[in-house]
Amino acid sequence: MSTDLSHRTVADEHLALVLEGRAPLVEDGAMGTMLQRTGLLAPGEPPEGLSLSAPEAVTAVHRAYVEAGAQLVTANTFGASALKPDAGLSVDEVFAAAVACARAAEPRYVAASLGPTGRLLEPWGDLDPDDASGLFAAQARAAEAAGADVIVVETMTDLGEAEAAARAALDVTDLPVFVTLSFGAGGRTMMGVTPEDAARALTGWGVHAAGLNCSVGPREAAPLAAAMAPLLGCPLIVKPNAGLPRLEGGQTVYDVGPEDFAAAMAPILEAGAAIVGGCCGTTPAHLAALAALVAAGPRPA
Repeated sequence: MSTDLSHRTVADEHLALVLEGRAPLVEDGAMGTMLQRTGLLAPGEPPEGLSLSAPEAVTAVHRAYVEAGAQLVTANTFGASALKPDAGLSVDEVFAAAVACARAAEPRYVAASLGPTGRLLEPWGDLDPDDASGLFAAQARAAEAAGADVIVVETMTDLGEAEAAARAALDVTDLPVFVTLSFGAGGRTMMGVTPEDAARALTGWGVHAAGLNCSVGPREAAPLAAAMAPLLGCPLIVKPNAGLPRLEGGQTVYDVGPEDFAAAMAPILEAGAAIVGGCCGTTPAHLAALAALVAAGPRPA
């Protein structure tokens, strides 16, 4: 691995080994899926506000993932961009509360999530790239100030937006930066990015781990992971959904159970994924099965 860790604050020796591609790392699963089950979220309410209004519930989700074997949990900050304010709360407040909730569960590492802005960058939309960079920089600073160990830019479909977020985090913090894109069942992101193009771009930006999350299940993710692995100059991340989502009775459901999820992740590990977890529809049970698979399997070379 050619990952450059100079000028980065790495939490401990084990995380350094992970970022050098010499040790695996198990991330957590879905936060939104679990918070929806609490009944605390009103329809359309963003989950980020629960880190302030119901911190015990958020910490309970993190703790369940830690007990299932997750080494890194992701703070409840995915939609905390200034473009999607929650009841007037500042980005700094949301990140501070969310990281504190995650830290209270006593994981080995806490990541802060930077999700998409929800708008398209020019020329496809009306968001100026410099404005997007400023929004992501504010989140990255808030994440570092709150005490996160890692910044995770995730669920991106536009390479331009992913780059704005990644470069902002690299420029304004000393933390390791992970980036994952979201690919559809057709093998491209919503903006038409291929796994190969993504891998080349992500390597060029100098991020510390990269790959894919969301949208598809582990079976559909396997060929995408295999396409990215040989082109990345950093550890490969794969965090698929618990299968392809479908609507049933007005609710989004996922059909891949914990054991099937772990079984389908085996080829992904064999393809070279070093950092694995779950996205939408996954639960602590999915993560427990995945963590057992990682523990029993070979270490990255």
